[in-house]
Amino acid sequence: MNEIEVYISAFPEEVQQHLTTIREIILNSNSEILESISYGMPAYKLKKKPLVYFAAYPNHIGFYATPNGHEAFQKEFSVYKQGKGSVQFPLDKPIPFDLIKRVVEFRIESILNASKK
Repeated sequence: MNEIEVYISAFPEEVQQHLTTIREIILNSNSEILESISYGMPAYKLKKKPLVYFAAYPNHIGFYATPNGHEAFQKEFSVYKQGKGSVQFPLDKPIPFDLIKRVVEFRIESILNASKK
């Protein structure tokens, strides 16, 4: 098991399924995405730039799409509790995988466009 799989395996089965789905969404979005553990959570980079992070907590999954992901999806994120650069998806409600996919795609596009400059 790699470090991301070890991280995911530490949570209850239902949470593991959510985390695995989020991981697959990210990794399937671009073949150049690299994953690691940073700040104690799964972290993803593209072109050496931070893409997104996620983490599980007792009552929610935290999703971090800084620097511009939260600004771009402010309206969609407004229905969730937020912190600085984070959004919390409660575990007692459906996880918005489609929204996560759109945010990841937006971040990929942002990084690729910035690398062209």
